Amino acid sequence: MLPFLRRTLRGASFGTLALVLAGCVPAASPASVSSSARPPQAATPAVGAERPSTLRVGVIPNQAPDKVRAQYQPFQEHLSKTLDQPVELFVATDYAGVVEALASDKLDLAYFGGLTYLQAERRAQLYPIVTEVDRETKTTRYYSAIITRADSPIQKVEDIKGKKFAFGDINSTSGSLYPRLMLDQAGLSDFTNPSLFVYTGGHDATVLAVQNGTVDAGGVERRIMNRLIEAGTADRSKLRIVQEMLVEGYPWCVRARLDPALVEQITSAFLAIKDADLLKLMRAEAYARVSAKDYDQARVEAVRLGLVR
Repeated sequence: MLPFLRRTLRGASFGTLALVLAGCVPAASPASVSSSARPPQAATPAVGAERPSTLRVGVIPNQAPDKVRAQYQPFQEHLSKTLDQPVELFVATDYAGVVEALASDKLDLAYFGGLTYLQAERRAQLYPIVTEVDRETKTTRYYSAIITRADSPIQKVEDIKGKKFAFGDINSTSGSLYPRLMLDQAGLSDFTNPSLFVYTGGHDATVLAVQNGTVDAGGVERRIMNRLIEAGTADRSKLRIVQEMLVEGYPWCVRARLDPALVEQITSAFLAIKDADLLKLMRAEAYARVSAKDYDQARVEAVRLGLVR
């Protein structure tokens, strides 16, 4: 195994990596969403011809950055070997860092949450190509959940009124956008009140904050909570799901200026991943094609709830 990458997005150098990828679908204009409901988006991506000698890959820190680096090291090695070229891995210190890097043409391929992809499409020429088939749902969608302590009096989302609630990163899809949507549907929307709503920075921190009673409830990605429980970091007997919603999977996105032939190689490599251990590390059952239209619901709600402007 290559040594773990120790530099964040702000670093100047990165570990060499190789990547297997699959399925290429150009971004589609989400026609089913009214233009007034959509955030301003980047112009239709122009076909490019760039073939970088080193593929620069960015990953959002949906858990602590060190955990993400460890998770993607085998992927790094696998991709480097498969594409027969070096790959640089960027793990930002926050979600916005990956958006900034792609918008500045410092990345070629990036793994976003749905919300960070929607933020990035306003500022950069990019489009989604694939997402993982979730190991829990066996579809391209996964669960965002509102959780509380098992012994909490909270039985439904409405019961959270007046209590302390934790989001993860403000730009997280399942740790911020969809919990807001569930709270909003229950009539709770005073999200700027710091005495009621706080940010932990990540799903793992939110799970522990709920378990320890630091907050009364929180929004998390359910599969990350389950992995923390399996690892012994969190205790299932102390946690309870109040409500959950399905979310379209994290998209892998490419810069529009990349040579379409290279994009096809990348996407085809994703779809071709069969190694069970690698898929497990990638939290995937397999990979499937996605397009911009698959994120229509998130696009509309992100604008309505003020997370994309």
